Amino acid sequence: MKVLRIPAGIYAANCYLIYSEESKEGIVIDPGGDVDDIVAQIEKLGLDIKYIILTHGHADHIAGVEELRDYTKAPVAVHKDDEYLLKDGDSNFSNHMAMGTVEFEADILLNDGDIIDFGGLTAEIIHTPGHTPGGISIKIGNNIFTGDTLFAGSIGRTDFPRSSYKDIIRSIKERIIIYPDDTIVYPGHGPSSTIGTEKESNPFIK
Repeated sequence: MKVLRIPAGIYAANCYLIYSEESKEGIVIDPGGDVDDIVAQIEKLGLDIKYIILTHGHADHIAGVEELRDYTKAPVAVHKDDEYLLKDGDSNFSNHMAMGTVEFEADILLNDGDIIDFGGLTAEIIHTPGHTPGGISIKIGNNIFTGDTLFAGSIGRTDFPRSSYKDIIRSIKERIIIYPDDTIVYPGHGPSSTIGTEKESNPFIK
């Protein structure tokens, strides 16, 4: 398994390409913009993208979805509780951000515990609400992609409509840091970390 991080869009949200070196099948997590850069990497690596998975529905993580879906023909998956964000530019904030209105429909609505298979790899969907009602983390092997729930040394914002500080802390403590200390954390913004590092030094969860 290989992981490629592409800070995408003017808000530099982390877009991830995760793929099997053997089969070249992969997924894209959170294409927030700069689709030309994402496509260039897909073509360079010769990847067959099977799914586009969204950790949540805010504009800085979804602005490139429609263009990338048109290119890859891959279905777009989001947790069912964030479906409303994709359909409404006011709710996902795109109407008030530089990329302009972003509104579309998902192909797959996810639930906690769903499994997505690709290229011999298994992605487990973990519902981690707080930043948004339908925020998810995605666990693949010894790696967990946490979107805007858990960052290196910080957590996602909870001052948005339908956000909840109580829920995000519960999600982190009960659904993310339960994994082994050497589990690699790939957040929605900024550098990667590990579960052990966050348990020791993140001021929100120490």
